[in-house]
Amino acid sequence: MTNQCSDIYECHCHVALDGVDYRNARERHRGGPDEAWVRGVLDAYRRAGIRYVRDGGDKWGASALARRLAGEYGIEYASPVFPIFRKGDYGAFIGVPYETVSDLRELVARVRAEGGGFVKMMGSGIMDFDRYGVITGFVPDRSELDELVRIAHGEGLPVMMHMNSADGILRAVDAGVDSIEHGNYADRRALAAMADAGCLWVPTISATVNLMGKGLFDEDALGKILEMQRTAILLGHSLGVTIACGSDAGASCVMHAEASLQEARRLSDLLGSWEPLRRGQEKLRSRFPG
Repeated sequence: MTNQCSDIYECHCHVALDGVDYRNARERHRGGPDEAWVRGVLDAYRRAGIRYVRDGGDKWGASALARRLAGEYGIEYASPVFPIFRKGDYGAFIGVPYETVSDLRELVARVRAEGGGFVKMMGSGIMDFDRYGVITGFVPDRSELDELVRIAHGEGLPVMMHMNSADGILRAVDAGVDSIEHGNYADRRALAAMADAGCLWVPTISATVNLMGKGLFDEDALGKILEMQRTAILLGHSLGVTIACGSDAGASCVMHAEASLQEARRLSDLLGSWEPLRRGQEKLRSRFPG
């Protein structure tokens, strides 16, 4: 490690997931959130010295439970309660679906009623780790994103947007989202738009790095995806994009707390300094308080 990272935050995780197998989580929380599991994850963050955690939510209630318990561990915990996704598209494994604008309005009201601090939306699919350049899933049209942001901001809730692809990022930033999560395949236009709008970016490179060498996906594709994201991060930083560290902990091979420290080291080494990332996570924390 070339740079000393301190006061590290985890700006994108899923406490419900275990980094091993989604099916394990589904069974673990089937009858309601497993408090022992949630406490174990919170204790791991506490022992790692991580005092701010932002969760992407889940449909079982684990994220909401973590928010309620986090104070016992000295952690500020930001949660959307659950992520929202368009019915029939990416997100069914962890989120709550919508079909109409009326559904969106009801779900945002539910987030507020259940104590969520922001809205999390699945705005695209994910990368195909076997095929470089391929994104799975649907990107909502601009009018749909506009309406979601209008409703959420009207309730005083910022919007955390899972989004991949340059066009999808542009669409989301133009709609006024507060943060872009993952943001793979961002180009100069998308990065400049984020910088101009003051939209935060959590690029989650550990979600790719930690898959490498495991025999799970095509190694050439993984290498190209990682290099693409590293190049975009450097360009985004040069353009003034505010970048914060979030590992996507809970995703495959991305372990809670351990991956948070990995992400901070990797991004700090890439940018040559921890300072811009420290500032970025503070801005994110102020926009997404626990």
